[in-house]
Amino acid sequence: MVRLHSWKKLIITKKGDIFMLPYKLKKGDTIGVVSSSEPITEDRIIDIESSTKFFKGLGLKVKLGKYLKNNELGYGTTAKNKAEDFNEMFKDKEIKAIFCACGGYNVNSVFDYLDYKAIEENPKIICGYSDPTSLINAIYSQTGLVTFHGPNFGSLADTEEGEEKYIRQEVIKRFIDGNLQLGNNEDEYKTIKKGQAEGVLVGGNLSLVSHLVSGKYKLDFADKILFIEELAYESPAGMASNYLYYMKQNGVFDKIRGLWIGAYESEISLEKIVLDTLEDEYEFPIIKSNNFGHIARKTVIPIGVKAKIDTNEREKIKLLEECVWK
Repeated sequence: MVRLHSWKKLIITKKGDIFMLPYKLKKGDTIGVVSSSEPITEDRIIDIESSTKFFKGLGLKVKLGKYLKNNELGYGTTAKNKAEDFNEMFKDKEIKAIFCACGGYNVNSVFDYLDYKAIEENPKIICGYSDPTSLINAIYSQTGLVTFHGPNFGSLADTEEGEEKYIRQEVIKRFIDGNLQLGNNEDEYKTIKKGQAEGVLVGGNLSLVSHLVSGKYKLDFADKILFIEELAYESPAGMASNYLYYMKQNGVFDKIRGLWIGAYESEISLEKIVLDTLEDEYEFPIIKSNNFGHIARKTVIPIGVKAKIDTNEREKIKLLEECVWK
């Protein structure tokens, strides 16, 4: 098979998963913003304006999707409208990156209406987290385009002290500088189970990842490093356990090479729920950090590139491949 580092340049490898890099951002480029799930309501406009100001300060332009504010369904615009915004953003030669505006509950509604050929022919950065977990993993699995689990556009307006700087630096580091460090030197990693492993990164929000175990848009978990996080008030411990056991019962943990656990703000930790599920049946390493998930601190994690877990290192996970075309 082929690893594509741009749609015009092919590299053949022995194992060779499909692998297509977007181009990094430079001054004068335009960022597109699409409501992939919920609409941007009046109370969210201030976040869009703040994030727009941030990108303009970097010499970038911002283009908002046509249906960004539409809410004719009461829970957003139609699936075809959302997909139209995505398809137009990918076809638009001026757009070099696409950010999901915010989270929600039904981004999977757009899958059948996305123009995957247009995505393959116009590789560009696409970034989001929470509900967009489904989107960024599905686009990777359908096209081979490296996508990014990172802030939604509105998240860049986060005002929590100290974290606004962190999250904005992560965006600059990954998308403009092409830096490969996951997080920064202040991030702490905890070893849950010792070991070393290499694999291709996939993952994101636990509930959404579990929905990708089967079906038309299922993920291939073989030889992957899986990263997971969850929002505790929407998925309490028992529900998180449900998702993990469903994945176990469908062979996910027989296939992956490593597990990286992110934020889960609950009295019962996600790592405890994971260990209950796995019951020492698996040999792969497991690590924990608090630099991605439903928290202000979000490192930008590429989906579709190789990484290595080594629990003997202080930085227990590192990227092994470029994730933007320089």
